[in-house]
This record gives sequence, structure tokens and C-alpha cells, in this order.
Amino acid sequence: MKKSTPSSKRNRKTPRKSPRNGRRPWFWRFVFRAGAIGLVLLAGWTVYLDAVVTSRFEGRRFEVPSRVYARPLELYDGASISASALERELELSGFRKGDGSRAGTYQRSGGRFVISTRGFRFPDGKESRRRLALTVYRDRVEKFSVLSGDASPIVRLEPAQIGGIYPSHKEDRILVQLEEVPALLPTTLMAVEDRNFFDHAGIAPLSIARAMLANIRAGEIVQGGSTLTQQLVKNFFLTRDQTLVRKGNEALMSLLLELHYEKGDILETYLNEVYLGQAGTRSINGFGLASQFYFGESLRDLQEHQIALLVGMVKGPSYYNPRRHPERATKRRNLVLSEMEEAGLIDSVRAAKARGKPLGVSARPSYSENRYPAYIDLVRRHLARDYREEDLRSEGLRIFTTLNPAIQNAAEYAVTDTLSRLASGETRKALEAAMVVTAKDSGEVLALVGGRDPQYAGFNRALDANRPIGSLIKPFIYLAALEQPERYTLITPVLDKSFTLEFDDGRRWQPKNYDKTERGEVPLHEALSHSYNLPAVRVGLDIGVDVVKDTLQAFGVTSSISEYPSMLLGSVTMNPVTVAQMYQGLATSGFNTPLRTIREVTDAGGEALSRYSLEVDQVADPAAVHLVQYAMQETMQEGTGKSAYYTVPEELTLAGKTGTTDDGRDSWFAGFSGDLLAVSWVGRDDNGPTSLTGASGALPVWSRFMAQVPQHSFSPVVPDGVQYQWVNAERQALTKEHCNGARLVPLISGSEPTQTVSCSGNLQRQIEGWFEGLFR
Repeated sequence: MKKSTPSSKRNRKTPRKSPRNGRRPWFWRFVFRAGAIGLVLLAGWTVYLDAVVTSRFEGRRFEVPSRVYARPLELYDGASISASALERELELSGFRKGDGSRAGTYQRSGGRFVISTRGFRFPDGKESRRRLALTVYRDRVEKFSVLSGDASPIVRLEPAQIGGIYPSHKEDRILVQLEEVPALLPTTLMAVEDRNFFDHAGIAPLSIARAMLANIRAGEIVQGGSTLTQQLVKNFFLTRDQTLVRKGNEALMSLLLELHYEKGDILETYLNEVYLGQAGTRSINGFGLASQFYFGESLRDLQEHQIALLVGMVKGPSYYNPRRHPERATKRRNLVLSEMEEAGLIDSVRAAKARGKPLGVSARPSYSENRYPAYIDLVRRHLARDYREEDLRSEGLRIFTTLNPAIQNAAEYAVTDTLSRLASGETRKALEAAMVVTAKDSGEVLALVGGRDPQYAGFNRALDANRPIGSLIKPFIYLAALEQPERYTLITPVLDKSFTLEFDDGRRWQPKNYDKTERGEVPLHEALSHSYNLPAVRVGLDIGVDVVKDTLQAFGVTSSISEYPSMLLGSVTMNPVTVAQMYQGLATSGFNTPLRTIREVTDAGGEALSRYSLEVDQVADPAAVHLVQYAMQETMQEGTGKSAYYTVPEELTLAGKTGTTDDGRDSWFAGFSGDLLAVSWVGRDDNGPTSLTGASGALPVWSRFMAQVPQHSFSPVVPDGVQYQWVNAERQALTKEHCNGARLVPLISGSEPTQTVSCSGNLQRQIEGWFEGLFR
């Protein structure tokens, strides 16, 4: 029984072999099936990645912010500008001090300037590059000439970019096309980052292996093996996570990108995508913007050492930031120059010369994020009428505004400098201000200040501080009255005496003058120029509160206006921009001109999308407006605005009006010269009291601004139907020039006094009048 047969031996071996032979088919089946499933998943994932790659590349690759420009500075013989203002504007536009020969540089010697322009594509055509020479003498351009370039009596400088409307991810870039880029840039980029760019299919295994070996030897990351395609994929589609999954996706997407698109297309996208720095919350993407940001120059004008610096910064824009780490950046730039020399892109002499140059980085970025936030705020509100916010953020529109940098600078200085001199203690700290400046005839907004800190992008008082306007309403009350010449003229006596209004519900209202004084009868022009309250209310009630309301609305006020009698003392609330709109009609003799901040909008290619032309609507009788202008000039000469001439030259004729609300909570001034209209407001954000009036708060701000800006006197043309007559206002009669109390005033034809008084008793005045007439 213990002896086994051969057949039984065979039977014992079979069980030892059968389990091993049984596992092998199962294992390979598992491997095969797992592999098949993996391939299916990989194929599906690849199809998904392919869709991601192609959809982004086939559609709009970049969201390009809209760029907002100031008005262009025109230079010609006789142009009005000071030497300091010209230099400021050149710097604002990104010009640099230099020899005046290289594009984008200027040379100044006293009032003598040599400027080399870059050229610029305006909506109405391209302004070519030129080299200019001119002298600024007494705030005027003289001896203007074009040294090289197309001859022209007038040359427009490239306008300053004053802001942008950025995508939500805050990426900023200037798109460039490959053919616009200097050839040295892509060749240098490839020499440093990817020497086999035109030979690989998106990934370079040998480069990766070489980099791994170098890193292992160094014990740290000293070399990257990513191709330009991989870098683009990482920046364009993926995160910066160092994971195998991300690296795998990067490799797959790089292969797909190379499969679908030409090398040139990939390279151009890389040049526009690469991250090269940070400006506040805004990222600097692409070489086009980086060139402007660091050098203030167009990409096409860069020199070898500048190209080397930008390419060197690809490795670490923050680490090699030339403004913060110049030594580190210089070392990196020189290393790139050596690689350029090694690759044969430049010879050794040029490389050595380039290494010896300074970095050449401008002191501050030529493009900054919204230099004038309050003004840009108004521009955006105007754009919102015609454009969607989404398009403004992504379509690369070019918006040409009316901002005048020199005027804006003067307005900002007037606000900040004057505010520190007003009031004292806690009140001084709490004081805020706003200012609006427009071109008197066109309604173009030249400057806007939203607070004592013009760089603060928060609460914009010029637009959002709606406050009672006080006596700023009075010219419109008297205008409504003077449009009835059969009832009111400038010499009509109005009663400056208190009275009480009793309403149906039993409430009583008793207006008072600011100084609590009553003067009895005064002529209308004096009541306006000295801003007496009681006559204004009496006249307003006489012609009707509804008529005054209609007048305000005709002059552009769209906000709600109550018809309570208190409205006649300025209880109606407005912001400074609305006040400027209202006074624009007074400055232009009754022709309402909607305020404009935008002249033109073009698409990214320069094609015009919108033009905002001058619009004029006659809303009042020019003859009546002329009479009000007369009284507003009197305000500056004899009335509440006369202290302006402590600051402004006496020969500059102005017209204006003060405004004050209870307890000095709001101090206003609105006025104009022959060129400019300006409105200033001073008060507190908490609506607290101050010790200021319109004359002691807003007027000093206004005057300081007016004193800085070259301009012409206000000298209105006398409209048809208006005649100037010598009158005796006290006696409501025509008189002679040399008589006591004689005043030359404008009167609408038919409203002249019917009586005449003589002044035979004043021989001395007669003789003075005779001599004055002899030499007139």
C-alpha cells in the first residue's frame, strides 16, 4: 500500500502544477483588462484635454483691458503751456530725459526742448515719428520746428495713458504680433529657455534628463527641462502645483498643442502670455507691456541689453525685479548676454559693450493703474451708457478722453495745498474737498478731483457727495426773473427785509440773511453780487418756485427738486459735477452743453466705434443770461468773490458765485474765465459744521487753481437786444456817466428806465467825466 505506482506518481505531480498554470491566465487577463481600461480612460482624458486646448486657442486667447488716454498735447507756435507743465506731460507720456534723438526721449535746457516722438496711431490717422525743437517763453511755445520727419506746423504728442479697465483676474498686456517683435527677442528667448524649440514635438525628453542630472549634481533646482510649449501650457491652462498629475497633463497638452498649431503661433502666444512682473494688483503679462512698464519704450525700440534683461526675468520676475534688486538683475542680464554671445546672436564686442551698460530702467512705471481714479470713475459712468462692462474689460478698446494732465495737476495741487491751510485742529483733519474743471465752451471735463487725496480710489465726492448748494442757486432765480424784462431788470429794487411764511399745516418759515442784517431796498444786481438771502427768496416766490425749478432742469439738473420755498436758499442737493453742468449753461450764454469726458472710442485695431461730438441746446434767453453774467462779474469785483484777487492777477476778468449752507457744512464756489469753468466744494464727510463760508473755504481752492493756469479773461459778446446804459439805480432813471451813483449796466431793449436825471450840482465829477471821455 505504501508503494506507489507510476501512474499514481503522475497523479501526485499534477496537483502541484495546476495552481501555477491557473493563475497565469487570470493575472494576464487582469493586466490586459486593466491596461485596456487605462488606455480607454487615457484616450478619453486626451480627448478632453484636446478639447480644452483647441477651444482656448480657437477662441479669444486673451482678455485685453481697455486703455484710457488723456487728450493729446498739441505743440505749435503760440501753444499755451509752461515749461514745467510740458516736462511733466512728457514724463507722464513715458518720455525720458536723454539726447532727444532716440525715440521717446527729450532734452531740456531752460526753456529749450528737443523732443523725439515715437509716433502714435490716433483715431483719425497715424502721427509719424518726428524730432522737434521748440522754446517755451512766458508760458507760450515759440520757435517751433520739425528737425526730422514729416514737416508739420502742429504736432500731436503721444497721449499719456491715464488708466485702464482691467479683466477681473487683473492681467494686463499689450498684444504684439510675431512680425512686430525684434528678431533678437525670440532668438534670445530660445537660446536661454529652449534651444530645440523648432525641433521637438512639445516635450524634450533629453532636456528633461539633462536637467534632472544637473539638479541631482547641484543638490537643488538649477536647471529646468521644460520647453517653451510646456511653459506656455503651464501658464495658460494649468496651475503651478508640482504634482505628477499636473506634469502628465502638461506633457499631454504640449503634444496636443504642437499637433494642432504652428510653431510661430505657439511662440507668439508665449510672448504675449509670459508673466513678467506685478504693478499693485495688476500683473504684467507679455513682452509688449513689460517693455513699456520697465523701459517706457516700445518693444521694437529695445536694445540688446534691454532684451537680455526681459528674457532673463522670465526665470523669476520678482526675484530679478530690476527696480527692487538691480544688482541681482544685472547679474542675470549679463548671464543672458553671455548666452546670446555663445549662441552667436551677438559678437563678443557687442556683448561686452552691452554688459557695460546700466539697466536703463525708468524710475517709475510709465503705465500705472489709474493715475486719476476720480476722473476714470466718471469716464466709466459715461461709457456705461454705450458699452457693456464685459466688453470694456476684455476687448482691448482704446478710449480717448478729454483729461488735460496740466489742468488736472493744477486742480490737485489747489485742493491739497489749500485744504491744509483752512480751519484748524480737528476740523482741518476732517475737511474734504472736490473740484471739477471744464472747458468753458465745449463742456469737456479737463480735470476732476474726488477728495483731498487725489490718488485715493474710494468715495468720489465730485460725483457722489450730494450736498445742498446754498447760494449757488441764486443766479438761476434771478435768471428766471430777468427773462421777464417787463418786471425785472438789474436795477429793479428788491426788498431786503425779513418776512414769515405760514403754511397750511401751521408751520412757519422765516428766512434770514447770513449776516442777520436787513438793508431795505437794494438793486437786483447788488442783491445777487452780495448774495443777500431775503431778496432772492422774495423774487423766487414772486416768479414762482416751479419756474425756478424748470430753469434748473433746463440747465441740466436731472435729480429730484422739491418745490418747498427753502429750495430758493439752496436746500436742493447736487454733486459738484451736476453743479458744473448747471453753470456750463450760464458760462455759454444759455446754451446747455452736456459735459463730456470721452472724445472717441476705437477697437483694438484702431477702428472708430463711437465719436462723442459737441452738443448744444439753447435753454435760456442769451440776453437774460448776459445780465446774470454781468452780476457774476460784479460778484468778483465788488461782492462775495472779490477776495479771489488776493491770489488771481487783477487783469484776469472772472465771473462767479459763492455758496454756503447752514453752519458752514458746505462751502461752494462756481465760476469761469474766458477758457475754463471750475467748481469747488469744501466740507466734511460726516456733514459736520465748519467755520467756513463759500468765500473762505471753496473760493481759496478755486482761486489757487485759477492762478496757476494760463488763460484769458471772460469777455462775453453782448447779445442782440442788450444795450449798456448809464443809470441811477437808486432813482430808477437813466443818467450821465459822470453823475454820482452812475453805473453802466446792461438792459434788455424795452426795459430801460423812462426817466432821466441830471447831476448839474457835481462840477468836479463832470470835469472828471469829460477828461475820462477824452482819453477813452
